[in-house]
Amino acid sequence: MKIRTSGVDLCYTYFSMTPINSPFTALQFRDFKIYWWAMIISRIGSEMQIVAINWHIYLLTGSALSLGIIGLSRFVPVLFSSPFGGIVADRFDRKKIIMTTSILMIILSSLLAYMTISNQINPLFIYLIIALIAMCTAFEIPARQSTVPHLVPKKYFMNATSLTVIMWQSAVLIGPAIAGFIIAGFGVGPIYLINAISFVSVIISMIMISPLRQIKAENSLHYLQSLKEGLNFVKKTPLIYSTMLLDFFATFFASATVLLPIFALDILHVGPQGLGLLYAAPALGAIIAGLITSSLGHFKNQGKILVTAICFFGLGTILFGISRNFYLSLFFLMIIGAGDMVSTVIRNTIRQMITPDSLRGRMVSINMIFFMGGPQLGEAEAGFLAALVGTPFSVIVGGVGTIVATFFLIKMVPKLLHYQGIEANNLGG
Repeated sequence: MKIRTSGVDLCYTYFSMTPINSPFTALQFRDFKIYWWAMIISRIGSEMQIVAINWHIYLLTGSALSLGIIGLSRFVPVLFSSPFGGIVADRFDRKKIIMTTSILMIILSSLLAYMTISNQINPLFIYLIIALIAMCTAFEIPARQSTVPHLVPKKYFMNATSLTVIMWQSAVLIGPAIAGFIIAGFGVGPIYLINAISFVSVIISMIMISPLRQIKAENSLHYLQSLKEGLNFVKKTPLIYSTMLLDFFATFFASATVLLPIFALDILHVGPQGLGLLYAAPALGAIIAGLITSSLGHFKNQGKILVTAICFFGLGTILFGISRNFYLSLFFLMIIGAGDMVSTVIRNTIRQMITPDSLRGRMVSINMIFFMGGPQLGEAEAGFLAALVGTPFSVIVGGVGTIVATFFLIKMVPKLLHYQGIEANNLGG
């Protein structure tokens, strides 16, 4: 008996996890279920719009450099707006913030649809809309992420985090696949309109969710004092700032997504339908990994698992850059998605669980500079490098950079590698 089960025993000892649970446990809580379904509807629309914008810009300009500017258009507004977004999320009703930003994004996406359908569109206008939407997200994301810990008991938060990432990746899987066929049949205009409508679900969900028991930050603090309080907390908490840096470096070096239209058209020759599948492949890998992660419960050796997942993310990026076979490319993109999923769940759980509620908005807003700055600046870097040395080589360099940066960060903050996963339960918040 002992010999027959020794492999299972070794696995159990390594992960030290609770018994396998349903991956959907957190959905038994009413408010989280309402939030989850509303967000997946909205996110599908947003992911469709991301594909449409990338395709639209490339059709209008035919330039990898122009695709890179998309990332800058998203990042610059976030850089300047996110500190305000975090303070607002900690001082005011987070539900009202989410509703207000959703209304603004309905207006912006509707404008994009109108200008496209009426043939008045140009790249500059698209970049402007991208920047305004990014400014809205700088206020919406801190409020939204700070809301989730109130929707489930603390012991189910990792499961809720896994389900939130699964929701996000399901949207990445469904949205681009639908968008590819709509673009092929009707163009990009209808997609912008669909995205505008999808935000209605978020507004309805915020009306339905119970009032939040939010611990608000001290309103008497001056803006600069309030921001400094958030920065000091992050600076004094190595597990938070190290995971933020990990976010940034991994997504900066391995942001190949913006180049997928070039792969679809010029390298793999699969057209807009194939483009939708290329966008969807990382999400499929992420969903599979997410279902496994959310079923395991709490497990140890999370630092080692986190680093391993990011290395797989980088390796998948390298292999995708090398591949010239469409199906192999889909497989390598699935590896990228699985690695990103596991690392995202661990990073988000660490940060949310050890941050006091009165500081969560500011913590998230600071993190936004890293988790949005990484991919957006990475998209710019990928576009610029692709214009100089070619698209495949740009992607390969990004994958190598991800792995190198990860090991460099481990050397700087060894505590991250040795993080077990029980520390968060013993810290504040």
